[in-house]
Amino acid sequence: MINCHYRLHSPKRIGVDFVEEELTDDKVIVKPLYLSICAADERYYQGKRDPKVLAKKLPMSLIHEAVGEVLKDPKGEFKPGTKVVLIPNTPVETDDIVKENYLRSSKFRASGFDGFMQSIVLMDRGRIIPYENVEDRVAVLLELMSVTMNALEHFDKYSHLKKQTIGVWGCGNVGYVTSLILKKLYPNAKIIVFGTNTNKLHYFQFADATYLVSDIPEDLTVDHAFECVGGRGAESAINQMIDIINPQGSIALMGVSEELVGINTRMVLEKGITLLGNSRSGYEDFDAAIKFLNNFPETIDYLKRIISEEVVVHSIGDMTKAFELDSNVDFKTIMKWEI
Repeated sequence: MINCHYRLHSPKRIGVDFVEEELTDDKVIVKPLYLSICAADERYYQGKRDPKVLAKKLPMSLIHEAVGEVLKDPKGEFKPGTKVVLIPNTPVETDDIVKENYLRSSKFRASGFDGFMQSIVLMDRGRIIPYENVEDRVAVLLELMSVTMNALEHFDKYSHLKKQTIGVWGCGNVGYVTSLILKKLYPNAKIIVFGTNTNKLHYFQFADATYLVSDIPEDLTVDHAFECVGGRGAESAINQMIDIINPQGSIALMGVSEELVGINTRMVLEKGITLLGNSRSGYEDFDAAIKFLNNFPETIDYLKRIISEEVVVHSIGDMTKAFELDSNVDFKTIMKWEI
């Protein structure tokens, strides 16, 4: 079977490659419906990764956030027309202790092998989960939600029981989704969001309070903190958390930084702070995200608010348009995949 893979060949240059693929009984044919652009995709597209990394990984189809419709399942377990979320993490082994998304052997879509920018996608049947009662354009945010679910599993396991005040640093997509989920799952906690953009902070109407990082009350403290900044801003954000957090609190690190980050380890030791590293997600986290939407359907309207742009894709030109738009929006750019 010949499939079209729309690959980034070099920064800002997307081309189509015709790939012969073998359909086996373990593969389910899925037609992508909606794709969502992540900051990692944008860094590849804009050429903001190390040239050695780009040379090693390109050409490559981008996008690891996607939902689709089952076209055919050789085993008949998934009926044609079933709406499914596509899981980008692909483990090749199991471990009794290490989760699938932390196994060094696991493959991840759009990071070393092709993502979901394809005409159709052959998915392992254990890498798709059906969803219902949510619009496809919102369901495409499930991958983003699953990353928060992964972080919350660590948070529940390793943080102490005092959770009166939880701070979230970052007013972008990850910060928005994380603070929204925290507000629902920890209704008795005060959720405070810290950011650098006044306009973005206005979107966080569900939070108990929001502050610019340059204008935080001197007596404000939090029991635990979530870092959703990443990049060059991660260093100052993490150090601000260390200053503000109460002794023996936990800091969940979720932002990705290309460069080394220097932090005040002396105060980490003095306060007995726990640093929790979090990256990506797996099947259980996607399942938890779907259950969250079923249990809290009112959050769907909040999720719609961070869809800044929707581009209908019929051509490579439309793909390019979506990536160019995404570099200038406050939140998410999604693609309605009609190619």
